[in-house]
Amino acid sequence: MSQAPVSQSAPPAAPKRALSLGVIFLTLYIDLIGFSIIFPLGPDLLGHYLSTDGRTGALGWLLAQTDALAASLGRDNAFAAVLFGGVLSSFFSILQFIFAPFWGAISDKRGRRPVLLLTVAGTALGYLLWFISGSFWVFLISRIVSGAFSGNLSVATAAVADVTTRQERAKAMGIVGAAFGLGLVTGPMLGALTSQLNLLTANPELARFGINPFSVPALFAFVLCLVNLVWIHRRFNETLTPAVRAEARDPRIRNPVTAIFGLADPGIRRVNLVAFVYALAFVAMEASLTFLAAERFGYTARENGYLLGFLGVCSIVTQGFIVRKLLARVEETRVLSAGLVCSAVGLLAVGFAMQPWLLYSGLALLAAGSGLVNPASTGLISLYCGPHEQGRVLGIFRSLGSLARAITPVVAGAAFWLYGSRSVFLAAAVFAIGAFSLSLALPKPAK
Repeated sequence: MSQAPVSQSAPPAAPKRALSLGVIFLTLYIDLIGFSIIFPLGPDLLGHYLSTDGRTGALGWLLAQTDALAASLGRDNAFAAVLFGGVLSSFFSILQFIFAPFWGAISDKRGRRPVLLLTVAGTALGYLLWFISGSFWVFLISRIVSGAFSGNLSVATAAVADVTTRQERAKAMGIVGAAFGLGLVTGPMLGALTSQLNLLTANPELARFGINPFSVPALFAFVLCLVNLVWIHRRFNETLTPAVRAEARDPRIRNPVTAIFGLADPGIRRVNLVAFVYALAFVAMEASLTFLAAERFGYTARENGYLLGFLGVCSIVTQGFIVRKLLARVEETRVLSAGLVCSAVGLLAVGFAMQPWLLYSGLALLAAGSGLVNPASTGLISLYCGPHEQGRVLGIFRSLGSLARAITPVVAGAAFWLYGSRSVFLAAAVFAIGAFSLSLALPKPAK
């Protein structure tokens, strides 16, 4: 049974497609550098705002909740700090979960270019607020603004669908994955480097303007957003035709859960479920990997940085090169299933590794698996839906990934400290196998 739409507007000429994909790649790469630049700063941010705000207000309330949860689990304040970082990450992801379908639907109706410009500008405002966040309240507002405007990934992914044929759709989604992986490798590295520059060291009087020890990473992310705005304005041509826009639904903020269950096509619903279950497994790994390496092999922050960099590079190679050639010969459903099995084996290898080389081997398998799963699942979503709803449906797809990132880190962290590292990776492998079982019933898309 085929789940493809019956019509599709003709793709643009090859040179225009190549230019559009290059523009989209750089748009995503710059955006994800700014997004991930904050990743290595969590513990230091907490220490800074504790020194300025104390345990009062919003910060005090959040810490009281994480302290209480840590105490109920029989853990100390170090675990409370880990939970605090997870709560902040979850808060941002919940906003992405709510707004990603909304921005995707707006782009279906108004076009990709104006929505990208608006969301990048909103994200820039969030970074500007972070730059002057002398108190935790301002920092929290900056995260709210950035999270609410974080619709770039789903909109840019929809633009890839606009400029590619059905035959090359999943292959082109590898570009999205490669930009994502490359940005997530570059961003944390730049965050660690720029955090060494404190504007208050030479000019302590700047503190009264909200300048803080982490203003340089914020400023760097803000400048990147401005560069992205100029790049989109000058090079990004609208990819959605007026005729297709006229068929789109009127956009509005909906309950994301209702929007997910309201998807009419059974193929879209199933591949969303497969991707969500897999995301639970992958995010559990992300949340636990550095703790496993530190506990089992004594890895420091530097060695963990190498570990994460290796994972990112393997993922980039898979999504940017290997999967593109593979999808030219193999159906998306088979590539997806193979990636899920490979991921499950990699998760087991990492969870039970007793030597560093086994840890790295498991990560290579896991990166290869995720590098197959992500483009294949995104390509299937795009192929199952019509050209007038790419933004809305891909927005729902991305919002489910955000939901996984909202709920999994705290749960995985609690399981890690209560039951040990192997329990987390064993459970993640079970989730990956569950996703594989669900993927077997996916219909073959028409091309």
